[in-house]
Amino acid sequence: MADEAPRFGDLHRIENYIRDHIPPAHMLPRDLRDSAGKRIDLAHRLLGSVTLSGLGDVDPLWQPLVNELARVTDFTWELPTPVEQTWFRGSIRKKPATTPARTTVEASADPKSEVIEALRWTRQLLASGEVHAKDIAIAATSTQDWDDHFLAYARSAGLPLHFSHGVPALSTPEGQACAALADILANGLNQERVWRLVRRLPVHPFAGQIPSDWFVAIPRGAGLRSLDQWREVLAAARPQRRGGELGEQILLPVLELLARGADIAGEAGKRLLSGASLAMWEEALRSAPAQAIGLSLQALRVADQRDPANSVVWCPALQLAACPRPYTRLLGLTSRSWPRSENDDPLLPHHLLDRRRLHPVGVADRDRQHFKIIKAHTRQQLVLSRSLRNAKGGVLSPSSLWPSDEIVHKRDRIPGHAFSEADRLLARPRDAGQLAHVRQSQLCWRNWQRPSTLTPHDGLSGADHPAIERALARVQSTTSLQRLLRDPLGFVWRYALGWRSIRFQSDPLQLGAASFGELVHELIGGAIAALEPTPGFARASADEIEAAIMDASRAILHAWPLQRSVPPPILWRHTVREAARRTARGLAADDQVRPDTRSWTEVPFGQLHATEEEAPWDTAVVVPIGQTGLVFGGRMDRLDIRATGDGARITDYKSAKPPPKHQRIALGQGRELQRVLYAIAARALLPEVRTVMARLVYLADDPITFELKGDELDGAVGEAVGYLSAAMTILRSGRIAPRWEQDIEYDDMRLALPTDRESYLRRKASEFRVANQPLNRLWSAST
Repeated sequence: MADEAPRFGDLHRIENYIRDHIPPAHMLPRDLRDSAGKRIDLAHRLLGSVTLSGLGDVDPLWQPLVNELARVTDFTWELPTPVEQTWFRGSIRKKPATTPARTTVEASADPKSEVIEALRWTRQLLASGEVHAKDIAIAATSTQDWDDHFLAYARSAGLPLHFSHGVPALSTPEGQACAALADILANGLNQERVWRLVRRLPVHPFAGQIPSDWFVAIPRGAGLRSLDQWREVLAAARPQRRGGELGEQILLPVLELLARGADIAGEAGKRLLSGASLAMWEEALRSAPAQAIGLSLQALRVADQRDPANSVVWCPALQLAACPRPYTRLLGLTSRSWPRSENDDPLLPHHLLDRRRLHPVGVADRDRQHFKIIKAHTRQQLVLSRSLRNAKGGVLSPSSLWPSDEIVHKRDRIPGHAFSEADRLLARPRDAGQLAHVRQSQLCWRNWQRPSTLTPHDGLSGADHPAIERALARVQSTTSLQRLLRDPLGFVWRYALGWRSIRFQSDPLQLGAASFGELVHELIGGAIAALEPTPGFARASADEIEAAIMDASRAILHAWPLQRSVPPPILWRHTVREAARRTARGLAADDQVRPDTRSWTEVPFGQLHATEEEAPWDTAVVVPIGQTGLVFGGRMDRLDIRATGDGARITDYKSAKPPPKHQRIALGQGRELQRVLYAIAARALLPEVRTVMARLVYLADDPITFELKGDELDGAVGEAVGYLSAAMTILRSGRIAPRWEQDIEYDDMRLALPTDRESYLRRKASEFRVANQPLNRLWSAST
């Protein structure tokens, strides 16, 4: 007993500290019990006769108070069989036990399959017309493994399922408003988070005040991670909004508040939330610090809006034991769940407070007791269910309460009753086959499996199809022409059918290859534009070129975050420095340019809305491509023209690493079509220029230049025109087939092909080669 005094002394100090720091209107449970005990003589007049029903046990803390009530009042405890409570001093009325008329033991594949089987069983009972929803219960010792599945499937099936333990707060619209607010406070401002918050906020007290056009002219691709950036874009978009400054006056004060982070969570909730969303927010703040409010919201549950008196109930076994129902299904009867083990770490260690002093009955014993109570009071049907594997595929052993005569349900079994329309169609393929979209998907699958036939699902279409003719008649870009050569079927998908892939604007840690190339091009364009016409790029010194690059870098460093998503500030500065380094090396590696040469960058042609005034031609004139009938427009990376007008040089910059130096590049299997097309445009728009040279400059590592001029350029132009004509012939014939580009890094149209694209293309390779025969030589060329 020597160590008892210091041990309980520590507990008393903890208890006294809590007692001194809780709100005045609150009391510790023991203090509350003792205070009630002092007034126990008033119980008879206040309560009269007392009946305790639906409860199998009372915590030791309250047992003395219950016995005192039994002393001064007529106290009866309706105790379910087979529970015994020898400490109770009042009268006990035993609820008689019953044996279920029918007991079924079922094993399913995993927790999701258990939910499906439970809902099928529920639908079967309700469809009989003899069982009401109020008589059906589904339970487990702990519900979290099944909650999400029940929530999703019960809604889609339209079944009246009541969550007696509440639904996850984040599954409700009010919870989503809280989650959007917590996301901004924890992770900071950006455009996606602000959009998400505004869309989910309740109308009062804030969202209803924001003008409906507050977002007009704000670039949707911009990250907008700081308050200063929000001020700039809102001010720049002010002329486009009907309310002028009203949107800024309402939105900016809130953004200023949110930018302060989680410390102002309480103030932010009162300013932006109301009703149920505000109640959830305040409850989450009470359960954990504001910095962890995201975790609090994940654990928060709110009351289900269904009436349990006319609904099927899904609940913990503890609640079902208090009020059993005639038709009961128990889930998760595995060794991990029935009974559960006490593997949690207590708040107070064992040497300070023995676990059994607070909880004389362990979790495992409670679970066994609940099982006995439920089994003893289920009158009609008891179904025991377990999963063979967990959600991750691990094997689960049965519970010690599990009988041996189980029925195993396979995933693909045909049930007697489907719980929803989707489940019915899945179980009855003949019914599903009557639906038009199912028939089309089946036909598509069969066509993909036919080894030596080109089908409409591969790309076969009618000859001279009007949609394809419209796509060919439009003003082409260099990108569309490159796709026409590299992937005729992809050209149809994009430009004839109008398919576009969704671009998810995330917060990148680095720019993608395409965006980095745009950055380098903009730096080159900004630097050369700053040097033209005075002093002129050809006459500028190395210091002047370097200063122009630095000025362009500073402008981009500030402007790009207001237009698109860029990496975090430190990485963004590093990215711009690397792009500036490549730009400087690329411009410094130019051959000696004659002083009388004039340079342009991003020179438009074939564009009706171009605003450049210094272009050397009429920017609205489209350029025809030989005898193909195609016309195109675009922007040249760089154009140099001698003052004498007898020579022009076109430069196409690439920020990627160059191919081997010994390799000669003409069309590059259709990838490097741009400089050839630019040469066609220059010859058409500058008829007085006798000599045109087209360059391809790689800026990564040591800059390398590939030039086309004279007969070599004429040959490349002739090849490009010929292959474009061949691609048009393929499209107009209607025999269009996919192409396997094994060397492509990213193909945004891949989702239009089967998941196992490689085996599909191998299976039909011979037929596809025949369909693409006019372009096979281009695709297999080494230059």
